[in-house]
Amino acid sequence: MEKLLNDLYMAVIYQNRWQVYLEGLGNTLLITACALLIGILIGLVVALVRITCAPRKNFLQKLGSWVCGLYTTVIRGTPVIVQLLILYTVILASSEGIVVCIVGFGINSGAYLAEVARSGIASVDPGQMEAGRSLGLGYGVTMRKIVLPQAVKNILPALFNEFIALLKETSVAGYIAVRDLTKASDGIRGITFNSVPLYLAAIIYLLFVIGITQIQKQVERRLAQSDRG
Repeated sequence: MEKLLNDLYMAVIYQNRWQVYLEGLGNTLLITACALLIGILIGLVVALVRITCAPRKNFLQKLGSWVCGLYTTVIRGTPVIVQLLILYTVILASSEGIVVCIVGFGINSGAYLAEVARSGIASVDPGQMEAGRSLGLGYGVTMRKIVLPQAVKNILPALFNEFIALLKETSVAGYIAVRDLTKASDGIRGITFNSVPLYLAAIIYLLFVIGITQIQKQVERRLAQSDRG
């Protein structure tokens, strides 16, 4: 017990090392939140393009569908760490690591959320679109005011799961010199020569995942109540 308390003191209290955890946690949450927003935007655009261009009536529609399909195939088929290294060393070589992480994880998340959004929109009864058009609404207005609000209910569970996955995936940010929570705890481990910092990082990740899961359950419960009401 005495050794454990001493290890905790050296890992957290000594020289205010808790501040290093806070800095790493802040970077982790910043990357996760910003990347998720970028991913939602990209995913929604890609999903709408693929749905709109499904008939492929002309060259532009074929090109748009092909580009979006290529994007999702390449991004989902390659490791995120490889994508980050390419961005960091080639495409965004002059940018800070945290900016590269936000862009990289956002692009990666967008490929997965595109399929989530596409399936969510496709799950809405086609009659909803036909009803909106029959009332004189344009395609865009009908999609925005009738179809998308209904699709959101189907998308939310997968969106929360992507948030959780993205939070954990940011642990590889240290590969491009970003001090996220994992990198910060590993740095302290290298100084203290004990594994307590890594356990603390794991506990912090776990607490956040549990918290997000509880929020997800509350949101789903309220949505279910609104459907019944």
